[in-house]
Amino acid sequence: MSGQNVSFSQRKTKRLFRPNIQKTTVYENGRRVRRYVCVRCMKTMAKV
Repeated sequence: MSGQNVSFSQRKTKRLFRPNIQKTTVYENGRRVRRYVCVRCMKTMAKV
């Protein structure tokens, strides 16, 4: 997703909104596996 940085003087420059990707350990089929996962997905997995 794209948008704009807006400074105090209201100048606008292009920017990107990127997903917050983190390296974490998840369990798949009873095994621990290192994965790169977005933080929103990590929060969803923690709820389940």
